[in-house]
Amino acid sequence: MAAWVIGAIQKVNDADGFTAYGAAAGPTVAQYGGKRVAGGTKIEVADGTWSPSGMVVLEFESLAKAKEWYNSPEYQAVVGQRISTSDSGLIFVDGA
Repeated sequence: MAAWVIGAIQKVNDADGFTAYGAAAGPTVAQYGGKRVAGGTKIEVADGTWSPSGMVVLEFESLAKAKEWYNSPEYQAVVGQRISTSDSGLIFVDGA
């Protein structure tokens, strides 16, 4: 069953650094069988107080595969760059 990693960006503090993170992280997603299915800054909140400035949705074949990607040496080598250049977070969503 498919699973998704959803990233929400509240604020980018270093645009060049965050762009470099995206360029480095993208290939790691593909390496673990994932793909970017949605993302961008054109966001409309339907209700509630959530107000991200950017979102990304990554799809993997399973929750195990999504976690394998997240915990991989390749992604762990760059995740600190996301954390240091933005106020953001990731969640896992299991399709089961």
